[in-house]
Amino acid sequence: MPRNRFPHNFNNVPFRRGLFALSVACLLLVHAPQAMAAEETKAEDPQAEKCADTAKESIETTPEVVTTSHSIEIDGQVINYTAKAGKLVLRDREGKGTAEVFFIAYTKDGEDPSNRPVTFSFNGGPGSSSVWLHMGVLGPKRVLLDDDGFALPPPHQLVDNEYSLLDETDLVFIDPVSTGFSRPLDFEKEKEFHGLEEDIESVGEFIRLYVTEFSRWPSPKFLIGESYGTTRASALSLHLQNRYGMYFNGVMLVSSILDFSTARFNEGNDLPYILFLPSEAATAWYHRKLPAKLQKLSLDDFLREVEQFATSTYRDALFAGDSLPQEDLETVAARLADYTGLPQEDYLRERLRVRAYEFFDLLLKDQNKRVGRFDSRYVGGSTYTWERHEAGVDPSYSQVYGAYSGGFNDYLRSELNYESDLPYEILTSVVRPWNYGVEGEAQYVNVANRLREALVMNPFLQVHVCCGYYDLATPYFAAEYTVNRLMLDPELRDNITLSYYKGGHMMYTVREELARQKEALAGFIRSAPRAGRN
Repeated sequence: MPRNRFPHNFNNVPFRRGLFALSVACLLLVHAPQAMAAEETKAEDPQAEKCADTAKESIETTPEVVTTSHSIEIDGQVINYTAKAGKLVLRDREGKGTAEVFFIAYTKDGEDPSNRPVTFSFNGGPGSSSVWLHMGVLGPKRVLLDDDGFALPPPHQLVDNEYSLLDETDLVFIDPVSTGFSRPLDFEKEKEFHGLEEDIESVGEFIRLYVTEFSRWPSPKFLIGESYGTTRASALSLHLQNRYGMYFNGVMLVSSILDFSTARFNEGNDLPYILFLPSEAATAWYHRKLPAKLQKLSLDDFLREVEQFATSTYRDALFAGDSLPQEDLETVAARLADYTGLPQEDYLRERLRVRAYEFFDLLLKDQNKRVGRFDSRYVGGSTYTWERHEAGVDPSYSQVYGAYSGGFNDYLRSELNYESDLPYEILTSVVRPWNYGVEGEAQYVNVANRLREALVMNPFLQVHVCCGYYDLATPYFAAEYTVNRLMLDPELRDNITLSYYKGGHMMYTVREELARQKEALAGFIRSAPRAGRN
């Protein structure tokens, strides 16, 4: 379908209705009895001028939404669908535009919106666009990697995604402000969007606008987020209920982090050492760095043993601190060395506390290599500076970044017919000024209580958590720890399910795991209670 070259889609019914209503309101105001005494009074009426300015602004700042038609075959079924790429304008209470939020939406043709689910998707960062879930697992196109999830030489390609969720749900990919093509309208105020609460407000407002603009209030609704996107999704599930009365059917959390104390290696916080240990052990198992008796175990059997040790002997040793006898210290250090492939001396030197960013480089130190943070199966050259404990380059990010960026930028223009001179910000740096709303290392963001409250308020809400064994950014054991401490009543505990994958943070890069994840997510959407069916 050729691109609409006009700056605004006047054939859009909601737009025309809104413009007509605004015009009528302005006419009524301008010609109100109080203002009819004289033409001069009417011209000087500040309310009339404000209304006229608002009408003018609504035309000038309404971005174009480009519509194209496509088809794809999923599981033997040909699906015709419509893609929309464009922006919605966020406004303050006075109606003044504050930001433009870019989105790409896919809707299956010929479906009744009141029965057809719609899923809102975003990634994390903070500062990440939605490209990873879009081009990795959910959307109709995916980045072509090898079957084990490793990058192929450039130039990079996209292929039809036979594992897309488009056969189960319409999809809306959201780029939060400052990511993708989304931008604040006043760059001096961009920090007003860079924070935990600020982000929830703006993304929540976008979802309200989209649901209203495209008549999706009657639709079954789902959220899916990855990494920090799980923080956002969990908080949004409560915010949208409280703010707009918008109740969701399900929330999908991919590589989740809700309680940040589980991943911050700050002084005095021993929790991450316990929760990261199983993923570090899985990494050592994958790279064959274990003693023979452990290496021959299956990954599942090995991890059950490590988990038991982590939550008993290791936990008790950490909590004992300096009171731990030297003999016990050496015994625990030896067990840690067996499980992680690191020398016992490393654990003795650090009093059993080797941080994850140190593990990245210590495991393959003899090869001058480092393992990935997002996916510890990846290996790259080490840029680690021992004296300053720098994290260095993450090979699991750098080796796939080009594939996602190059493929997506071409796709926008060649298939979605969307043109922009702006750089599409795949992952931008908003972290340093990000306002987490906490002060000091002793306080940590924790939105788990918000997810719990959303579940209590809406007992039909279902939650599914996807975990990768080789994820050293948001480890699977931390996700289990958080879920097990939601303190839900027994009748709500079954609302939460988890699935596990032999991959990393982006477990879907592995072809076999992508197929398993599609099956899990599709089953979750189909089984979630919805009106008229359950």
